[in-house]
Amino acid sequence: MQQIADKVIAGERISGKEFLLLADKADLYQLGFMADSVRKRLHQEPVVTYIIDRNINYTDICISACKFCAFFKPPEDPEGKILSKDELLQKIRKTQELGGTQILLQGGLHPDLPIEFYEDMLRFMKETGIHIHGFSPPEICHFAEISGCSVKDVLQRLMTAGLDSIPGGGAEILSDRVREQLAPRKCSADAWIAVMETAHALGMRTTATMMFGHIETWEERLEHLQRLRDLQDRTGGFTAFIPWPFQPDNTPLAGTMHEEKRMKKTSAFAYLRMLALSRIFLDNFDNIQASWVTQGPKIAQLSLFFGANDFGSTMIEENVVAAAGVHFRLSEQEICHLVTDAGFSPQQRLMDYTPVKQKTEQEQ
Repeated sequence: MQQIADKVIAGERISGKEFLLLADKADLYQLGFMADSVRKRLHQEPVVTYIIDRNINYTDICISACKFCAFFKPPEDPEGKILSKDELLQKIRKTQELGGTQILLQGGLHPDLPIEFYEDMLRFMKETGIHIHGFSPPEICHFAEISGCSVKDVLQRLMTAGLDSIPGGGAEILSDRVREQLAPRKCSADAWIAVMETAHALGMRTTATMMFGHIETWEERLEHLQRLRDLQDRTGGFTAFIPWPFQPDNTPLAGTMHEEKRMKKTSAFAYLRMLALSRIFLDNFDNIQASWVTQGPKIAQLSLFFGANDFGSTMIEENVVAAAGVHFRLSEQEICHLVTDAGFSPQQRLMDYTPVKQKTEQEQ
């Protein structure tokens, strides 16, 4: 164990075998110490970044019917909806009034909307001047299927219409065994990686995520991280990695479990272990983001000592995690206070981690 720790502290890359050994044998203190050393090596100044943005789900109608999702509605559900342009504009304007710089735009895999719908929506949104961080790889694959275009053509069309960057949603666990059980209608692990690699080749930056703590094994978590690290070696296109634990409440997956095997929420202890292991293994990712949306503010604050250097978004609006019964909310001022109280300096950023002019305490 000490030999692996020495490698990490020296800035050397660990192998998949060493990752699994740490996952099995290292205690929380050891993982935190190693992850914090990586963080300090990559970010020598005690700065924690955050972004002001809003999650907009343009539709909740989805044919994927993922077993872990409590948000989607099937196409035949009369309560399913598509946001109007007026609703979009109202949400964007409110975000900008609060100092927001970005919209995280994602939706269900709607069976009837043509690619022209998404191009028109992007052009309309772009008139406001907001950065559009939108459409996860499963959405891109869906657009390609319904349009008969290649993934590259779809991405080029969306970029021309106003798409600025792509979020890492829809990754879940990048193992086809897991994906076939939880979301068989979603794109494969290879297809997810291919979308991101194509986007990077076109000059677009993206983020990467992992939703863990459901049916996956530790070996499958490693497969996920290995795929991300390998792609980052090839392209350098990822700006950040965001791991978060599965939220089981109100989901079909939790509902199918027998009472004696009822799926429990990932503990704060298990979350911090996974966060630290991610920071240790993903040595070519500059930024690791805390998940206060699922863990709450105090555990997110602790995350800053387990490898995280970014506090994520203020999440002016968030619907998907909220549908699973999790309702944490933080203002920009609260994020800044949490970061400051932990001994760091808060810094607002853009998607590519360019700093935004710092507000004074009075302005906040």
